[in-house]
Amino acid sequence: MLRGIWQLPAGKLSVLFLSVIILLAIFGPALAPYDPLVGTDHVLADPSAQHWLGTDYLGRDVLSRILAGSTISVLGSVQVAVIALFVGAIPGILSVYLGRTFEWLTLRLVDTLIALPFLVFAVAVTALLGNGIPQAMLVVGVMVSPAFYRVARAAALTISRSQYVEAAILSGASIGWIVRKHVWAKILPAIAITLANTMGTGFVVVSSLTFLGIGVQPPAPTWGGVLASDLGYLNFRPYAPLFTTVLIVLTVLAFNLLADVIRDVSGESGRALLIRREKKRGRTARQTSATIPPTPHGDPQ
Repeated sequence: MLRGIWQLPAGKLSVLFLSVIILLAIFGPALAPYDPLVGTDHVLADPSAQHWLGTDYLGRDVLSRILAGSTISVLGSVQVAVIALFVGAIPGILSVYLGRTFEWLTLRLVDTLIALPFLVFAVAVTALLGNGIPQAMLVVGVMVSPAFYRVARAAALTISRSQYVEAAILSGASIGWIVRKHVWAKILPAIAITLANTMGTGFVVVSSLTFLGIGVQPPAPTWGGVLASDLGYLNFRPYAPLFTTVLIVLTVLAFNLLADVIRDVSGESGRALLIRREKKRGRTARQTSATIPPTPHGDPQ
């Protein structure tokens, strides 16, 4: 699958961009030219050689705050995706094999999570557990877990009707062995697609919550917090929100593009496309070698 993703132009573009975002999350605070928490006398300054993206209402360097805030934004979206994966995918698979009682309970729980107002519930539980990124991401991960539950359950239902799974059950194989050997490998592409989409959703949710001041303690830098501070002074710097907005939009777009590429590669049409590309490259290589004249050989006179 990884080789197929890299062969497609869209996959290569999304992987390269997301690699840059991951590097920013790791090394962003160290690359910040100024302390993101310390203000200066240059309040609401325009972009210049000293401050490439200008300064905010407290004189803090905007570029430094974006670089330092990338860690929280990326880690928050990763936490959302991982929590949703474990809370949703595992019960979704087991609901096919653990009987009707477990299936009924999990389905009702998923229906309840879908019916809850997302943002209101996240704000309420975060206020109850404390204002912090781990608490906020735990709530958000549980709230988006029904997507993993449905995908995993649908894929597991299809595989459970296959002959090799029925043969394994009749031979006395345990549920854990069946899931590890047969089910998990088959549903992995569907899980990967949902995981990529959830990462994009996590970025939007993290940015939205930090924009409202939920999950972080000011003046900690976050992409949503930088955007919120810029929106309060549009009369002085009307272009300021574009920097953070474009970064968030491109990151979410890259995750959605990666999900589309995984879907194309894992399907029959995607495999056929890769085969056609390989054949086309082979024909191009043969035509190129045929147009190159052979090098004359012989002893020098």
